[in-house]
Amino acid sequence: MAEVSRLGKILIVDDQYGIRILLNEIFQKEGYQTFQAANGVQALSIVQKESPDLVILDMKIPGMDGLEILRRVKKLDASIQVIIMTAYGELDMIHEAIKLGAITHFAKPFDIDEIRAAVRKELPINAG
Repeated sequence: MAEVSRLGKILIVDDQYGIRILLNEIFQKEGYQTFQAANGVQALSIVQKESPDLVILDMKIPGMDGLEILRRVKKLDASIQVIIMTAYGELDMIHEAIKLGAITHFAKPFDIDEIRAAVRKELPINAG
């Protein structure tokens, strides 16, 4: 059996179905293994089962908010990289998330190429 090259696992956490599907499709095409969660409970369950390398996390999620999810992800595994997504103007949330260990943030509506570049920086696509 040929060894399947594994680029890395990405968990996409957003309560908006359209955004999850879009990001999922983009990163699957790039060759990453992707998981999706619509809320904090699902997200933490996937983190425990699958140990993703990177989490793309929306800050505005009903129930457990993004900061709480971020705190708990880092508690489960501090090595997991987290990229956050926010609406414009949520500076307090962004500062708090960076303090908690998020590596970068994107404002919605985000630029697909920018988010793809940020993910590639964290989980490089090895040529060959």
